[in-house]
Amino acid sequence: MKPRQWIRWTMEQGMPRAMLRRRARRGDPFARLMVGSEGRENPYPVVEELRQAGRLVPTSINWVTVDYELSRSILRDNRFGAFITPDINTPGKAEMPDSLRRLLRSAILPANPVDPPSLLMLDPPDHTRVRKSVSAAFTPRAIGKLRDRVESVTTELLDALPANGTVDLIEAFAAQLPMALIAEMLGVGVDSENRERFLSWGDRVTPLLDFGVPLRTYRLAAATLAQVDAFLDNLITELRANPGDNILSSLVTANELDPDELKSTASLLFGAGFETTVNLIGNGVTQLLAHPDQLELLHAEPALWPQAVEEVLRFDSPVQSTARMALCEMEIAGVTLRPGNVVVMILAGANRDPKIFENPNAFDITRANVKEHLSFSSGPHVCLGASLARMEGAYALRTLFERFPDLRLAGTPERRLQFNLHGYAHLPVHLGRQVPAAA
Repeated sequence: MKPRQWIRWTMEQGMPRAMLRRRARRGDPFARLMVGSEGRENPYPVVEELRQAGRLVPTSINWVTVDYELSRSILRDNRFGAFITPDINTPGKAEMPDSLRRLLRSAILPANPVDPPSLLMLDPPDHTRVRKSVSAAFTPRAIGKLRDRVESVTTELLDALPANGTVDLIEAFAAQLPMALIAEMLGVGVDSENRERFLSWGDRVTPLLDFGVPLRTYRLAAATLAQVDAFLDNLITELRANPGDNILSSLVTANELDPDELKSTASLLFGAGFETTVNLIGNGVTQLLAHPDQLELLHAEPALWPQAVEEVLRFDSPVQSTARMALCEMEIAGVTLRPGNVVVMILAGANRDPKIFENPNAFDITRANVKEHLSFSSGPHVCLGASLARMEGAYALRTLFERFPDLRLAGTPERRLQFNLHGYAHLPVHLGRQVPAAA
């Protein structure tokens, strides 16, 4: 690891991690979410502790909220920025020296979704320019073209599953479907070599979306991103010479993004389109099996499947949190924020705010206002691929339960190690009888 990257890990991950672990041992709810097993296994009781503490709660390194209206307001407020270099100070104290902040900004990891020029970390006007170029890939017409591919890949994967067999549903289905879609969008073949490589890259890089990442994990992610960077360099060169009918080719031939922006966008498409959809499918399966009355309702009224996906997104969000940095001094929720102060919004908490969602801890696929959830964020950074994720999740879950109506758990599902990307690493199921696909 380069010295600058080690310094960046120390300031952004190592020191906060040490603080969080110490405060978690003292019972601090935010710290327990970030570094404790509660945050991975069942964050919602801890979320409610934060709700009782107030709308905007100070921690040793930032501010945190689980309030829906406050989260939505911050996500839409141009006084907040997306690129965050947090101050390692108690909120309201002196800021990090400019020289150190510049050093941290210089230690950017290549081709990854958590550093500029990733759309996740850009502010206007650069965010506006890059998003405009990418948004053409997610028009209703473009999503419609991908629907046929979603249906054919889903059918192929379900046909390959053994009737009355036991499988890890993440490995055999939930991970395979979005991988095939993202490969199609990037113009990459999904042979056995690429499949293994992409899964490995995802496992190694996605911890960067968490807070307080261990040094060993950070080193592995940095080394992996160098491989991703080289892979994307070669892919973009190839697509520039021989463009295909895919999203990345369109971005390459449009010549509106520079090479770093192209690679960062490709990396974001892979991370956001693959990892979050895996979690959506896995969380959907477990919630429906845990609520058989809701699954029975879906068997009786298949038109409710899109609504069911929205409730999965609200009730057990694949992305649990996001953050924004104050760009100027302001007062919000009775608190004065200074430039550089960071607010972490626990989306999983906002999605269970009783002021917005009646009986929020109940899983109810008929919930009238379910689409108001913040699982796809809000404002200028609202997820570009939301409509694709919705379509993919609804078709995958519906077809899975139609083909295997007796599907049940065959063991204890194993959660992923991260807090922020909330899903399952392994989901053992017994498939039961297989119903032939409709002609």
